[in-house]
Amino acid sequence: ALQTYQTDPDMRKMLTQLYFYIMPVFNVDGYHFSWTNDRFWRKTRSKNMRFHCHGVDANRNWKVKWCDEGASFHPCDDTYCGPFPESEPEVKAVAHFLRKHRKQIKAYLSFHAYAQMLLYPYSYKYATIPNFNCVESAAYNAVNALQSAYGVRYRYGPASSTLYVSSGSSMDWAYKNGIPYAFAFELRDTGHFGFLLPETLIKPTCTETVLAVKNITLHLLKKCH
Repeated sequence: ALQTYQTDPDMRKMLTQLYFYIMPVFNVDGYHFSWTNDRFWRKTRSKNMRFHCHGVDANRNWKVKWCDEGASFHPCDDTYCGPFPESEPEVKAVAHFLRKHRKQIKAYLSFHAYAQMLLYPYSYKYATIPNFNCVESAAYNAVNALQSAYGVRYRYGPASSTLYVSSGSSMDWAYKNGIPYAFAFELRDTGHFGFLLPETLIKPTCTETVLAVKNITLHLLKKCH
């Protein structure tokens, strides 16, 4: 974005008219653990002394249909929802930030791995969101923009029917708290098996994903209703 600000009118328009809040890594401890111990680790690293299991699925820990379908009450399960909503400091911090700024925030984008999907609400039920037409249009154009880079095709649609039903997700929470565009990218996996990846493996995913994000951002500026 910074490198193309002077030469790309769309990028200049986006950065002039909108604020971007970026958190590079949500689950810092869990992410580090996935590089050092368990390639497929997905939870936080909080301790549970009773069961001697670590972590909570941070995308089951939000206060929206908390620990309903698609989440587990058992601390050793990968989809453990936690002892209560926002029990994890990571989730609590981001929820606090979003609540503070939610009247100004028009879109919430979260990035996960991996499945090659662009998902939108609802996750916790099979139902159509009120602004379906606008969100569906944004998703359709975003996956087409993404595909234009390297031909990679992403599926898109409501998370419940496109992926599976899950409760307590950040995307549903953001949408239920008044953020009209809430998306979850399930990125294609570039892999990290205990060593640093060469830039040539990471760059294609970054390049194509930025095209999708850019497309969604431009959609926001069109003020679809």
